[in-house]
Amino acid sequence: MNKASKIMIYTPSEAELYADLIRKDGYTSVCSASTPEEAEEKLQDTEILMQWKFPLHLLEKPAGKSVKWIQSLGAGVDDLMRSTSIPEGVTISRVVDQFGGPMSEYVFAQLLYVYQDIARSQVAQKKKSWQPFVTELLQGKTIGIAGLGSIGKEAIRKARAFNMKVYGLSYSGKEAHLVDRHYGPDEWMDFVKDLDILLLILPLTEQTRHIVNRDVLMAMKPTACLVNIGRGHLVAEDELIDVLRTGHLRAAILDVFQQEPLSETSPLWELPNVYITPHMSGPSTKERLGQYLLSNLTRYQNGDALLGVVNRKAGY
Repeated sequence: MNKASKIMIYTPSEAELYADLIRKDGYTSVCSASTPEEAEEKLQDTEILMQWKFPLHLLEKPAGKSVKWIQSLGAGVDDLMRSTSIPEGVTISRVVDQFGGPMSEYVFAQLLYVYQDIARSQVAQKKKSWQPFVTELLQGKTIGIAGLGSIGKEAIRKARAFNMKVYGLSYSGKEAHLVDRHYGPDEWMDFVKDLDILLLILPLTEQTRHIVNRDVLMAMKPTACLVNIGRGHLVAEDELIDVLRTGHLRAAILDVFQQEPLSETSPLWELPNVYITPHMSGPSTKERLGQYLLSNLTRYQNGDALLGVVNRKAGY
């Protein structure tokens, strides 16, 4: 590849912003598109597709046959893995090592809100009521982290700062040395039974879809807290709702959902001890993401290994 190879940036918003950034680095054939119609019109001769929510069926058309590399603008690639429109020879990569800091801060901000009962203090303040109470500590609690990639490793680091016990579950086991106890994909019941907090950061694959179901939830302690910042479909949502209605589980902190935006009719909005945020735990700043894209473009240009290459067989 040289800097004249055609690059398309596709995202429903801010595509031209990223295209400009890449042009400023000397790439001379860069286009942007924000709608399927624009994408189809400009796709001809594109070698590199940097995208978020691209209409993948266009890759089956003659104009899509020139694409050699697809760079996702996010960490998740389950939509790409489900697609039958991407030829086997096309390299797929995702964003890695960008989200560990902000996502782990989100997790511990939410946990401190729950365990320090900050809502109670806010209510008392509004009433001008001086009522001291004893809060719980994260110290000494056991957090189980399902998914030990770059985000999971940062969550481990922060959990250690709170003097927590850390258990981990992963499919490869290569980071098992980082946790106090490690479990494999066939050990979910043993993994969750002693946890105070279950944190989900797994990618979505056929093996992990609805992996947290009624049986797993009921195997957790009634006082345990579920946190999902991975993918909405990791959790069987209807079964979670049923379990929460019984009063089992202290809290569910949910940043991702099976359907987004979350329907206004979802019972999750009104269930007590459910904390909902609109898929905001892993924000991409334009500066960080832009530098990541440029770094991978340089690697591609030089024939070096790309960052975040997806293993299609594993699904992430």
